[in-house]
Amino acid sequence: MVTAIVVLFCVGYLCIALEAVLKINKAVPALLMCVACWTLYACGGAPDSVDVSSRLLHHLGDTCEILFFLMGAMTIVEIVDANHGFFFVKDALATKSKAALLWRITFMAFILSAILDNLTTSVVMIMVLRKLVDSHDDRMIFGGMIIIAANAGGAFSPIGDVTTIMLWIKGMLTTGGVIKELFLPSVAAVVVSTLCVSRYLRGPLVSPEEQRSEAPGVESSSDRILILCLGVGGLIFVPIFRTLTGLAPFMGILLALGVLWLVSETRLNRKSVFFDTSGLKVTYLLSRIDMATILFFLGILMAVATLQETGVLTAFGQWLNEASDGNTYLVTGIIGVVSSIVDNVPLVAGCMEMYPIAEAGVYAVDGTFWQLLAYCAGVGGSMLIIGSAAGVVVMGLEKISFGWYLKRFSLIAFVGYLAGIGVYALESLIM
Repeated sequence: MVTAIVVLFCVGYLCIALEAVLKINKAVPALLMCVACWTLYACGGAPDSVDVSSRLLHHLGDTCEILFFLMGAMTIVEIVDANHGFFFVKDALATKSKAALLWRITFMAFILSAILDNLTTSVVMIMVLRKLVDSHDDRMIFGGMIIIAANAGGAFSPIGDVTTIMLWIKGMLTTGGVIKELFLPSVAAVVVSTLCVSRYLRGPLVSPEEQRSEAPGVESSSDRILILCLGVGGLIFVPIFRTLTGLAPFMGILLALGVLWLVSETRLNRKSVFFDTSGLKVTYLLSRIDMATILFFLGILMAVATLQETGVLTAFGQWLNEASDGNTYLVTGIIGVVSSIVDNVPLVAGCMEMYPIAEAGVYAVDGTFWQLLAYCAGVGGSMLIIGSAAGVVVMGLEKISFGWYLKRFSLIAFVGYLAGIGVYALESLIM
């Protein structure tokens, strides 16, 4: 029965990787794989002494911590965007030079990803990019760099990437540790990649003809600034809230969402007499949350949990350690490369179960293994466009094909990936 679960998991994984070919949203195979794996486990894969229902609920609780965090963060971003709070990004990036815009786009995506997350940052940056670049061919090149920058920016922040969030929530990484050790490697990955991409862009930039429209019900820039500050400030406050209270991060994100929701509703109620503010209501904006992505994470994380229950992950971890002679750089480096082929979320979820936290050494809190895992799984996902949430989003929004990205960006992303690992190794030697 364990073999059947593994085979079913691999088939589901293949369907997820071939989402663009099958034309089926990856949430579908993830959910079906989740239910099928747990059904097989309950019907013959579990020892008689195991209460499958209680184990299922245990893993569901762990998974929901991540899902509620993501839902809260996505809602905050939707509120800020609906109130045109991100227009300051467009104004800050405006230029007539393609090369200058490339560096500005890269820097902004890198910084925003550390605050928001790589998925929402990619959405915001593509929205801004469409206001700045008229040529679709040029936008695809900028889009490829947004993927790399967003993934790298998310790697050094505890709230910047789903995989880093997972490691942070489970206590493998601390806020100070991940920022201190992974900031320079992430910068190196982005700078090296941007230098390589700059050879594609030459000449002046042609901007689209577009008029800025005011958000309904928003009278001045002060409204947008207030919503922006509350939204971004709330996201930044989440790690502080966790440190002060010891509560799970999703409680901090719910606090930030509640405050922003209260302020937003209060201001809109005063303006509803003169403006149609229905499009800015949080109850409406909740319908714009990407629930397909949330359900995908639910399915894939719960499916990985069955591999944990059957002992497959532990066995794989032991084999990987033996094959690499316990070399942490080699193990995490391989995981990073694999994360470009399949989604990095289940890979990190599996590693979290394969390698338990130790009191000291590379597997201790903020140990070399967990820091490299956060970097490699995040930045390594840039090597293929299907290897990260940011890549999948940009692929869909700008209609970038798998082959186009493979030809133009895979090697660039790999070179940047190795540069970051090299910087981390130098940091370890010096410090």
